[in-house]
Amino acid sequence: MTAIFNPTGPAPAPVPVPTRPLPTPTSTPTPAVAGPVGPVLELPGTPAAALVPVTHAGRPVGAFVVAGGRVRYRRLADPDRLVAAAAGAFAVAALVATVGVVATARRRPPAIRTVTMGPGGWVSLRGAPLPPLRPDRRPWWARALRARRLVVDR
Repeated sequence: MTAIFNPTGPAPAPVPVPTRPLPTPTSTPTPAVAGPVGPVLELPGTPAAALVPVTHAGRPVGAFVVAGGRVRYRRLADPDRLVAAAAGAFAVAALVATVGVVATARRRPPAIRTVTMGPGGWVSLRGAPLPPLRPDRRPWWARALRARRLVVDR
């Protein structure tokens, strides 16, 4: 037996039980107004179980499952929320892919490709354009004959 202590004072007097029996209805009962909880559905089999559907705005949102002395609530997946979540995920993926494609297309190619260290510490620039040639100040006949200046080595 469990005792409940009331720190504010003595417990109120119990509610009196009516002495006369309640009248039994003779007519058929009218169905209750549809509320958020539906009728209890008895499930066949052992152990005995029952389902109590729960609705919101006329749509099922879950059910209370009563079985084995336990009451559990099982919610239903809302198809509208699933479709909305899938559409949102698709929109985000499409946006990320579009931004990636646009960023790749707008990127300028590098002026030179690869910069590496050559043998002996030389810098190797692969794909770099050649430097402009020095102007040739020789006369036309020297260019035609491919003549070179005669320079004395010291």
